[in-house]
Amino acid sequence: MDNRPIGVFDSGVGGLTVVNALHHDVPGEDIYYVGDTARVPYGNKSSNLIKQYSEEIVKWLIKKNCKMIIVACNTASALAVDYLKKKYSIPIIGVIDPGVKYAIEMTKSLSIGVLGTNATIQSDSYGSRLKLINPNLNILSQACPLFVPLVEEGLVSGEIPRLIAKSYIGHFNNTDIDTIILGCTHYPILKKTISSILNNKIKLVDSGNATSNMVLKSLYKDNILSDRTNGKIHSFITDSKNTFERLIKKSLNNAFNINIDSINRIELS
Repeated sequence: MDNRPIGVFDSGVGGLTVVNALHHDVPGEDIYYVGDTARVPYGNKSSNLIKQYSEEIVKWLIKKNCKMIIVACNTASALAVDYLKKKYSIPIIGVIDPGVKYAIEMTKSLSIGVLGTNATIQSDSYGSRLKLINPNLNILSQACPLFVPLVEEGLVSGEIPRLIAKSYIGHFNNTDIDTIILGCTHYPILKKTISSILNNKIKLVDSGNATSNMVLKSLYKDNILSDRTNGKIHSFITDSKNTFERLIKKSLNNAFNINIDSINRIELS
């Protein structure tokens, strides 16, 4: 048994969707969540900058004695996970591979859509992994760069996000696609709005739930599961604590049953 915390990080509040799934599946685990709110969004940053930001956070979490790190950001998972795994011996899990595997299990039409940030879509991380498993898949990718700012501003419902969502994903209704991967951990917070645009045959894949399942298997495999029953969630952010608290109440409370035990501002370098 290992009672050290699990480290999780994202560019902002989106990674809390992964934390929510983790807390449900492994409620005894302490979780240290880093939201890099001073530098959100990552989706419009260069590959080198995303690697730099991710490594700064990983170093911080390692200093906090974390036993495992979850990269709860699709952009960082696409561009930095392989780099981080080569540099650090601590178990590091991204959110892309779990989502890919789950989407392939779900699709009946062999047509899968991928929504993501500009950086994630340009990297083709989802498309290449999907095709590697099944070359016969038809993949349609769509960058949705305004989704993250909407969530980070607390605009998760109403006419504005609905119009933006329709402009991005309305055309999916005219395809054979039956499964869409929400390729950014911010996007499940907009799940109701996204679903309202799509027809009933299209199912959404939340990679947070799939990632949580992979984490649980890894904890058992490596024999590092906590023996506690009530883990704590501690958030660490790089910008205003008050803004983060207001955003959680505005964006997350209606969608997730998550209780954060502490929020503290940190400096990264």
